[in-house]
Amino acid sequence: MKKMKKKVVVVDDDESIRKTFFLILNKNYLVYLAKNAEEALRRFEGTDIDLIIADMKLPHQSGLEMIAKFRKSGYRGEVILISAYPDLTDPGILSDLGIGHSFVKPLDLGALNQSIARLLSSENVQRKEIQP
Repeated sequence: MKKMKKKVVVVDDDESIRKTFFLILNKNYLVYLAKNAEEALRRFEGTDIDLIIADMKLPHQSGLEMIAKFRKSGYRGEVILISAYPDLTDPGILSDLGIGHSFVKPLDLGALNQSIARLLSSENVQRKEIQP
């Protein structure tokens, strides 16, 4: 029986960052890309995904606002927040939204890849269902 690949959604308004994530993760995971929070919510709210990787600073609404909407809709999966402005990230808000992992731009791709692999290892993750 073939093992199902984990589903990862990457949300960033920078096309080069989206492409980089796709190239890094594509071999081991099903990778979906969105350029802003609205697109991510429209395309993926109510679907089963295992990990959301989101930029903190997105056009129109922040990555935190987007994650709050995913959480409100029932998403219980893992989240990695990336930001060029770590000082603007309130640890209390991250905790409230269940975001235990954040990375600062420019990204340390090795550390990020290790964190993703650990978060998505079979023993750590059961498929997370989003209830509409």
